Amino acid sequence: MRQMSFSDGGQSQPLAARLRPRDLSEFVGQTHLLGKGKVLYNIIESDKISSMVFWGPPGVGKTTLARIIANRTRSEFVDFSAVTSGIKEIRSVMQSAEQNGNFGGKTILFVDEIHRFNKAQQDAFLPFVEKGSIILIGATTENPSFEINGALLSRCKVFVLNALKTEELAQLLSRAIADERGFGGMKISMPDKMLEAIAVFANGDARTALSTLEMLVLNGISRGDGSVEITPEILEQCTSKKSLLYDKSGEEHYNLISALHKSMRNSDPDAAVYWLARMLEAGEDPLYVARRVVRFASEDVGLADSKALGVAVDAYQACHFLGMPECSVHLTHAVVYMSMAPKSNALYMAYESAKSDALKQLAEPVPLVIRNAPTRLMKELGYGEGYKYAHNMKDKLADMQCLPDSLEGRQYYRPTEEGLEKKYKARLEEIKEWKRQMKGK
Repeated sequence: MRQMSFSDGGQSQPLAARLRPRDLSEFVGQTHLLGKGKVLYNIIESDKISSMVFWGPPGVGKTTLARIIANRTRSEFVDFSAVTSGIKEIRSVMQSAEQNGNFGGKTILFVDEIHRFNKAQQDAFLPFVEKGSIILIGATTENPSFEINGALLSRCKVFVLNALKTEELAQLLSRAIADERGFGGMKISMPDKMLEAIAVFANGDARTALSTLEMLVLNGISRGDGSVEITPEILEQCTSKKSLLYDKSGEEHYNLISALHKSMRNSDPDAAVYWLARMLEAGEDPLYVARRVVRFASEDVGLADSKALGVAVDAYQACHFLGMPECSVHLTHAVVYMSMAPKSNALYMAYESAKSDALKQLAEPVPLVIRNAPTRLMKELGYGEGYKYAHNMKDKLADMQCLPDSLEGRQYYRPTEEGLEKKYKARLEEIKEWKRQMKGK
């Protein structure tokens, strides 16, 4: 294998570069893709590389995977940066790839930050990918559906890389301290919780985690025995944050999310925003908070303001696209909206009540009138007999019993008078009155 590069004039040696995994056995995270037997693992191990795109946030291993492929493949590997390269460089690479192909060789072209190429630059790759002159591997932090030309994207397999978990980052940091390429030759003293604190601060980014550790070691206190001591105060200085405001897996984690939830339920936007800030600034995963807000939108607001669910889902998507710190304002938007919205737990109560009956009567048969009847035998057995298509009815309502006999007349959804749910309550009463009249005829 021969490597070329248009983006790396020399080797820099920060900790993240020194500790870059040399093969898949050293790679941390992305087990959904790189676990033994998984598709990407098999592709790399067998050197059967096809055009692909790695999509994920910074510091999760996109470039590292490309380097592993470079070390593994028998093809010529060209490392190309969209930040520093243009059409001239593209043409030069394509010409070299064509010549390599004439002698039966293959060229793998890795394009970092591929979303930074404009349409014309991306189009320059297309004919060579189609002809098989190059195998394209792109890395991007942006959604490839929006940032990569459709024709080019259709010829690539997209692999989604996730932010690293706190425990995965802690594992990586432990290796950095023990590995000779890291700080294996030093005696480093720090509190047991320090690695977890660094991992929490890094928020899924391995590069940030390793850079933070390196800064801490460089600023550590040198002792007479040759050891380097790292204190919580040094961590706070290097990160401009308190070292660990709360344990993400411990009691305080649940106390804070409870405080956020109950502040929104009590229509207190100031308290809700405060608890939100406490969580985010401690390094909490913004997607975790966003998921809790989505739940709140239906559990505590519901049909009193159906727009609340849309606001919550939009905030989740914004967190997914942007991450911290940018997405903090989107979560604030959602949290304040939930706090100010009219409240109804009628949907939550409806499901809990129905769940209780469903668990007690799992074998309760579906009424024949609303069963599907795809076969002749089912029709002969009465499946679907008497079914009335509501859309064909004058009032768009049909007089049919849809609950099992033992639950006839049971009411689960009990709308409140709050917000827009007052309108739904009136509509439900109209429907029930209509059905009572039909039953009396």
